[in-house]
Amino acid sequence: YTIVKDYCRHYKKKEIKKATTRVEHTIGLSAQVDWKEKVLMHDKNNVEHIFSIFLYVLPYSKRKFIKLTLDQKQDTLFECLTEAFNFMKGVPKEIWFDNMATVVDHQTSTFEHHHFNDRFLSFAHDAGFHPIACRPFRPQTKGCVEALARTMNRLKPYDREFETLNDLASFIDDLCIRLNHEKSQGNNKIPEEEWKKEKEHLQPINPDLTRYFSSVQTRKVSKDAMIRFRNHQYSVPLDYIGKEVQIKVTEDQKSVHIFFKGVEIRSH
Repeated sequence: YTIVKDYCRHYKKKEIKKATTRVEHTIGLSAQVDWKEKVLMHDKNNVEHIFSIFLYVLPYSKRKFIKLTLDQKQDTLFECLTEAFNFMKGVPKEIWFDNMATVVDHQTSTFEHHHFNDRFLSFAHDAGFHPIACRPFRPQTKGCVEALARTMNRLKPYDREFETLNDLASFIDDLCIRLNHEKSQGNNKIPEEEWKKEKEHLQPINPDLTRYFSSVQTRKVSKDAMIRFRNHQYSVPLDYIGKEVQIKVTEDQKSVHIFFKGVEIRSH
């Protein structure tokens, strides 16, 4: 077993060291997607919060979209992608993804050939983009979003400076605005200015994408008897702390109903 591990370690290093050709990005062609996972911060009461940040970037203009999420479920991915499309005013022709379980079916995939999840492929088809899965251990293939993930360290000064997750989400939204108005280290240009040219080359947005995530969704009730849904927090009775509840949104998108085992326990 040790011999096999030593051999694989040497082989992996050799594969990673292979020459990587620098890609000159085509306007409106692609986007890169990833998660900043398991970010740990504390609020003003020293309560610990663990969350993820959805990362989306257009490599040509370097314009970014980032969003705080409490999970990395497939419905959450679809919702974040749809918000990113609306933020960018269009859909690129292809999107590069990490080897994430909500995108790639790991049971039927190999190191060389990826098999995409059927529901994800349906979403990609309806959205109008071609999905591309990056090879494991090759961060160079999605260097723009990898650089964006490192930029999330700029959230550290906000540790113990917020009261609720809604406040923290607002800090992340503000950071996104600042990043898009700062000169990018990749091309020394301002993403917001370059995006004004790129958005004309993006494809139109399919308005029917909400059906992939507007159905019943589940959330785990936090220790403070709250759930987070679409960038807002909603309260539930204390008896349901730690339990999974279901969320339904009315057709007019004005009311949120929360259920436990089919019984409505709260509405907002």
